[in-house]
Amino acid sequence: MMNLAWSVNPNFNIDVTYYKFKTKKGKNGFLRSRWWGLRGMIIRNGITNHVSNRMGILMGFQRNPRWGMEFGYFHDPTSMPITELFNTSWDPTAEGVSPRFANKPMKDSATGFPSEYSRLTGVSFSIFFDLDAPKKKK
Repeated sequence: MMNLAWSVNPNFNIDVTYYKFKTKKGKNGFLRSRWWGLRGMIIRNGITNHVSNRMGILMGFQRNPRWGMEFGYFHDPTSMPITELFNTSWDPTAEGVSPRFANKPMKDSATGFPSEYSRLTGVSFSIFFDLDAPKKKK
């Protein structure tokens, strides 16, 4: 399944996601599902007025009729090397770092929010609740 979405947030974006679902009928008759997806994201005018293009993977599941969750990460290879993703002390202005990363601010100086280049901008976590889910039978 393909999904086209537009998100409203400080780094508003447009994204396209390819989802692959697997389903299995539970003992209670509920069709449990899990999925993975590939997402391309374009931040056309981020919080610091720059562009960021991201690619990534997401995974999700819904084990019962009431709720489910999805999480993923989408990386912008022009903002930082993928090898430095888990290095919290990585500094784009440090000596020896490629100059292509030097002029990419990781946070907005005016608000303190993560910029379109921040690794936090690429983190996605969603919990969803089905308000119309059938009630449990006692």
